[in-house]
Amino acid sequence: MRIALDARTIQDHFPGIGRYTFNLVLALADVAPQDELVLLYDPLQHNTRFDLDLLRAKHNVRLIRVGAGPFALSAQWRVPAALHAVQANVYHSAYYLMPYLARRPTVVTLYDLIPLRYPRYFSPVQRLVFRAAMRLSILASERLLAISKATAGDLHTYLHVQPERIVVTPLAPDPALRRVTASAIAELRARYTLPERFVLYVGSNKPHKNLVRLVEAQARVPSSLRVPLVIAGQWDPSHPEAKQVAARLDLSDVRWLGAIPGSDLAALYSAALLFVFPSEYEGFGLPVLEAMACGTPVICSRASSLPEVAADAALLFDPYDVSDIADALRQALEDEALRAQLAERGAQRVLQFSWSKVAAQTHAVYRQVCYNPR
Repeated sequence: MRIALDARTIQDHFPGIGRYTFNLVLALADVAPQDELVLLYDPLQHNTRFDLDLLRAKHNVRLIRVGAGPFALSAQWRVPAALHAVQANVYHSAYYLMPYLARRPTVVTLYDLIPLRYPRYFSPVQRLVFRAAMRLSILASERLLAISKATAGDLHTYLHVQPERIVVTPLAPDPALRRVTASAIAELRARYTLPERFVLYVGSNKPHKNLVRLVEAQARVPSSLRVPLVIAGQWDPSHPEAKQVAARLDLSDVRWLGAIPGSDLAALYSAALLFVFPSEYEGFGLPVLEAMACGTPVICSRASSLPEVAADAALLFDPYDVSDIADALRQALEDEALRAQLAERGAQRVLQFSWSKVAAQTHAVYRQVCYNPR
């Protein structure tokens, strides 16, 4: 089987989707050594995150240049032309903006439906474009890969996709994310001027990430228990509310690290006393597993996909109730035995997720659409 994967998202503009595609290809190359993996990529896209030479080194991976980025209209004819030229048996797009007439069995991966779940954060034009593009990708594809049961449910509820067309393929943490040595933790702590004990959040500051309530909850933790709250991740200045609340509450123990290099993530997770993830909505919630992979106890919201990812390995709270978030923080901070239990459960839970498993599930879908197209 010759599998064409759209790798045009392996670039800096798509850190999450790029990481998904990159890790999937690496695992597929080993899971399906008898198949040829043809990657369609655009060398003009800015890429400082992903080493394509690691993909080229795989014996069954071939990279083909396509002169059209993910947002280019010309992709509608240039990608199908490339698929025809390489005689691909199946085409997999990791993004809903894709060629909608690939003229061969097609699979698309879908992550979340945030513009439909949270329409107030998007303009009418943005919502219209998202809904139209999603519908086109659904119509163009034999199977839809949803990264969680929650996303699969949203596809059925909001876009009326028949459940039998959806296959759930949960994600996995990057293999490089694991607990680091004490010296590596000390080096990172010194470089970022971090305290010995702190609670960590990793993610963006988009409104559904719920940082305002997290900051408010931090203020309610008794001073005798409270440790600094460190917030790391890309900061969008159009959503300053969390910083404004921290200033209004005079919270000097909230640190804003901004975006940090991926090479520092394992040490940052490992250095934290506790990881908190208060999001109202997640297609999957990969930081929860990343923290677990680094041996850090986790508390997170019981919203959307997070309970299915965390299971009993995290202390769950209501993301809409500031008091409940504060109580979870207090409980985890004051109970060392609970933190140890959560860390142990997390270490076991994360073993249920691997990129080889993602690749095997995805490859089964390729075979299904290739040999039994609709």
